[in-house]
Amino acid sequence: MPVQPDRLRKRPQFLRVAGRGRKVAMPGVVLQVLAHKDEAPPRAGFTVTKKVGNSVVRNRTRRLLREALRAVAREEALAPVDIVLIGRDATRARGFGVLVEDLRRALRKGGALKG
Repeated sequence: MPVQPDRLRKRPQFLRVAGRGRKVAMPGVVLQVLAHKDEAPPRAGFTVTKKVGNSVVRNRTRRLLREALRAVAREEALAPVDIVLIGRDATRARGFGVLVEDLRRALRKGGALKG
């Protein structure tokens, strides 16, 4: 499996995960997970609202989330799911290692990790 999951890019894809999926909130990130019926590769989408800050801050937060998911995917296999990661104010404030652990716990709790 590639280290970086495929991406969710279109609004209907995000809305489908939000409407039908499971939601897990951690201090640094909110995770929404929707399982696939087939063995399709995992897909991930990243979003950060304007409440978090200007575009520079939001893009930095998205990059942190992308790297955190990449770090978890290197160590553990992702199940065939669609994942939406929602950045919070606290995402940037937490250290990268703490953010990775938050994400790992959220993925485990949401059933997005194999095994």
